[in-house]
Amino acid sequence: MSLSATSPSVAVVGCGAWGRNLARNFAELGVLAAVVDRDGGRREELAARFGARPLSLDEAMADEGIGGLCIATPPSTHHAIGMAALAAGKHLLVEKPLTLVRAEAEALAREAAARGLVLMVGHILRYHPAFRRLEALVAEGALGRLRRIHASRLNLGAIRAEEDALWCLAPHDVSMILALAGVMPTRVTGFAERPLGRGPADAAAVRLDFDGGLSAMIQVSWLHPVKEHRLSVVGSEGMAVFDDTKAWSEKLTLYRHRVGPDLAIARAEPEPLPIPEGEPLKEECRDFLAAVAEGRPPLADAGEALRVMQVLALAEAALAVSEPELVT
Repeated sequence: MSLSATSPSVAVVGCGAWGRNLARNFAELGVLAAVVDRDGGRREELAARFGARPLSLDEAMADEGIGGLCIATPPSTHHAIGMAALAAGKHLLVEKPLTLVRAEAEALAREAAARGLVLMVGHILRYHPAFRRLEALVAEGALGRLRRIHASRLNLGAIRAEEDALWCLAPHDVSMILALAGVMPTRVTGFAERPLGRGPADAAAVRLDFDGGLSAMIQVSWLHPVKEHRLSVVGSEGMAVFDDTKAWSEKLTLYRHRVGPDLAIARAEPEPLPIPEGEPLKEECRDFLAAVAEGRPPLADAGEALRVMQVLALAEAALAVSEPELVT
């Protein structure tokens, strides 16, 4: 995706750990106009580092030279900041989750559509070269009919107070699974764990069932001793694993294993698939800029954000009512 002369100048709002990465990428793409943060010292430091202006949120909203806002503040603030930005005529890239309340996300989507503005959510793994290659394998039929998907997103921290592990970690995996399945699930079940003894879930397991027999399992936790970011896809003609903790040469592996009608297993040697190295976040930022310049929806548009939120809301409801069965 090449940048156009009509690509907007961008202000990054919220310059914590992830906001810094967004600011760096937009600066490297030559479109970072300003950084906004409540911490004045951080704002000044990043503005100097990336050659941008340190602005208040109101100043960024009022600046007609800024065409896009990238919001990387806590999720509870996304709706208010986003609505104000859309009213000011700004295109929006909002970090996941879009909001924590579906009605607020729907309001943002309606407002953006009514004003003809881009609303994009930061589902970064949709832009990962390994996942794009995996999508192509599935679309080409290389794995046959999909039977099962398993996603695990486990690590130690960062532990949040505002959202639980489900809303913090699972959006990535839900977005990838929906992209591979091509349809919404017909049933969502799951359970939560709270080993830290607080209200928010520290770990969760969610199952998605689809028409045609496909099922998907998602496991997330921020209380795990080692980092595990893995998506395994099982089909009738083969299997593939996207492991984002591996080196680039090993991130995507194809297994031409098959299970015959007599349930005999035919094993095959693993085949690491070559993929181009690239920073997914930069591709996400490029797509935002290109969508604005070309007047088209981005890959991770408002519709995708709402679909992911619908699944998360169903999962949250399932977690709230799930109770362990007593052993008798």
